[in-house]
Amino acid sequence: MACCHFVHFQWNEFGVTLFTLLHFICFYMSSKLPRTLKILYYDFYRIPIMRTTKVTPLRLISTGSTFRNRLSEHTEQLKKCDPVKRSTIDSATVEFHSKMSSRWWDTNGEMHALHSLNPLRVQFVRDGLANTGFKIKCPYLPLEGIKILDVGCGGGLYSESLARTGANVTGIDVSSELITVAKGHAALDPSLDGKLNYVQTTIEDFALINKGVFDAVVASEVIEHVNNKELFLKCCVSALKSGGSIFLTTFNKTLSSWLGGIITAEHILKLIPKGTHDWNKFVTPAEMQSILETCGSKTKLIHGLFYNPLKREWSWRASTAINYALHAVKRKEEK
Repeated sequence: MACCHFVHFQWNEFGVTLFTLLHFICFYMSSKLPRTLKILYYDFYRIPIMRTTKVTPLRLISTGSTFRNRLSEHTEQLKKCDPVKRSTIDSATVEFHSKMSSRWWDTNGEMHALHSLNPLRVQFVRDGLANTGFKIKCPYLPLEGIKILDVGCGGGLYSESLARTGANVTGIDVSSELITVAKGHAALDPSLDGKLNYVQTTIEDFALINKGVFDAVVASEVIEHVNNKELFLKCCVSALKSGGSIFLTTFNKTLSSWLGGIITAEHILKLIPKGTHDWNKFVTPAEMQSILETCGSKTKLIHGLFYNPLKREWSWRASTAINYALHAVKRKEEK
């Protein structure tokens, strides 16, 4: 009995020590958490969040013509700032990915996860188009005759795979370095001649002169890197023909996606470069569906994706907790 009491005492002491250690780690990591998760953490431990209130000194309010002049100046400043706010481009992200251009086609490097995702995302497009009524005429070229726009094509991983299924693919990206890599790699395969075209541009500029041109638009692992997601999706949908399909793959905005997509993938297993993702820019399936609805598109399918780092391969999952794929169709215009 004395022995049991001793073991029980030792276990309790160990348990308290372990809990204290875990609490300290969590408290330390909380400083790294995105604000939404930080609020949940502090609420769990009932720790008040310190807020800083900026005290604005009192000023006399201008009246008459002086007030109107200042109001006009302020309005003009807002107009000048508007184009910046209306851009989808995150310059820091573009620069970050451009630095990886020389390693984009290294199948065993930091882009391996994207390489291994290709079979599933090509299947996703093929099956999605088939479900909307597209008839496959040639089993070897299932997407023959389909015009596809690959937005944020990077070095061309997805674009080339789609072109090899028979589709006529246009890949666009803001990074000149990545477009150069994409063109260079495509030139190595003569079978891609006439099926693949790359353009360095933004989706905003491209959509202005290509409204209703494409049967399908794909944006895989892109929307979590852009600013102004509403504008991004609006431009993507505008490039679609009536009844065309948009296919997206991205991260959900959950605790699981933060732990799996950032902490584990970037910091622990180092599957992708540190700093690749910003949890605050992730978007939930519900948010994506809502934005697409305002753009005149109806969501047809949302499916979970899972990457197994041990097998180094992707698979479909019912859960959308970390990654998901979404297929939506642009509503046909009433005549």
